[in-house]
Amino acid sequence: MIYRSPLPAVVVPDTTVPAHVLGQRRDKLALLDAVTGESLTYDELATQVERTAKGLVAQGIAPGDTVAVVSGNRPMYAVGLHAIMAAGATAALINPLLTATEIERLKALAKVTTTLDLDDLPASDTATLPPPDPRGIAAVLFSSGTTGLTKAVKLSHRALVANLEQQRQGWRIDETDVLAANLPFFHVYGFSIVLNSGLLGGATLVTMPRSDAGTYLSRLAEHRVTRAFLVPPLAAAIADQREVPENLGLKLVLCGAAPLDEGIRREAERKLGAPVRQGYGLTEAGGTHQTFDGDLDTDPASVGVLSPGTEARIVEPGTTTDTAVGEMLVRGPQLMDGYLDDEEATRQAFVDGWLRTGDLVRVHNGRFYVVDRVKEMIKYKGYQVAPAELEALLRRHPAVRDAAVIGAPDRVNGEVPKAFVVTEGDVTANELMAFVAAEVAPFKKVRQVEFVEEIPKSVSGKILRRLLKDADECES
Repeated sequence: MIYRSPLPAVVVPDTTVPAHVLGQRRDKLALLDAVTGESLTYDELATQVERTAKGLVAQGIAPGDTVAVVSGNRPMYAVGLHAIMAAGATAALINPLLTATEIERLKALAKVTTTLDLDDLPASDTATLPPPDPRGIAAVLFSSGTTGLTKAVKLSHRALVANLEQQRQGWRIDETDVLAANLPFFHVYGFSIVLNSGLLGGATLVTMPRSDAGTYLSRLAEHRVTRAFLVPPLAAAIADQREVPENLGLKLVLCGAAPLDEGIRREAERKLGAPVRQGYGLTEAGGTHQTFDGDLDTDPASVGVLSPGTEARIVEPGTTTDTAVGEMLVRGPQLMDGYLDDEEATRQAFVDGWLRTGDLVRVHNGRFYVVDRVKEMIKYKGYQVAPAELEALLRRHPAVRDAAVIGAPDRVNGEVPKAFVVTEGDVTANELMAFVAAEVAPFKKVRQVEFVEEIPKSVSGKILRRLLKDADECES
């Protein structure tokens, strides 16, 4: 059975992301940083993007090159990102919280030519920009797909423009809106749903770093934000907040990146004074589901309906057999072009043109509900953590013979990495956690350790994580 969106498919303009998003020049505030006060009007943004793009061309950047952006959210991020794409190159968006070693690894994976310094952007008024190529690769984002190993996801201009058009049918962002741009732009959520959708709609985006719930709420009130974007940990922190500014003026609050507990959702909604709804998407396909602005009275526990022009199937995991509750396959114009230099992983991700999402889903009255994950990825505060990476690192410790890592449920963080370890020498849990912490970004740290006699594995040697999760849930 094929499920389809209640809205008709969109017409995808034959254009590039910068041309589509920055088509209007006007003296209206486009981006404002809540901490530094750095700001750009739409006219200034378009002008700086053009001059920076020409500056990159003057430095020798050309179609086929990949330029990395390693930065937190700020107005100049939009300049650098769109300038790279306007120059005909590909933008590789990297998490600045990663260690230097991890960043270099991702640069190598994405075949990065150079890294853009947002505080020292090149500029030129004379260089000639290459002809736009809507079929070219606009950006590389990083995902662990379904195997637990990081991959470079190739997203074309056409796919990104298609997804922007799909999203604007449901979320009617316009010039009266002010968006909270706190979700990282290197993540598909912040990149597409917040940054580019906001610019396309002509809204003002207020960039802000991660903060406690109280500070976040104060910023919403100060800047009269109309649309806020959350991940479950922030939603939980808001739900627990005792003092909340009155009359925030929010139209809609969207939560994504991981499933949201219904109790937390209801309390966060009460505190914020606006509907809190969930969406669904993935790096390989952008936003595939949404709750429309005019459809807020339906079941808030769902992730909404399919985005316009998107189709889905629910199948037995690893097969193409239809079932009531199973792995969701999706298809639409917003799908990735594949994983960079990884034909085998790309082949495994698709089946007859359908993308395997790795998520267990059910459907009721056209609305989709995420039941569980087929993927083994751990989602800590919305960040994806690959168990395989942590297991390999733990096994490097001289006192560790074997290890397995799962996501242990956590009310505030969604999940936390928990390690099951078989030792062959004296070592404490704190020593192992410190050993891992020294090698990875903060969000990847192992937060719990349990010592066991053996790691359950299949005949082929695959770790049976479900057995570990079931045992862990029984103990808790």
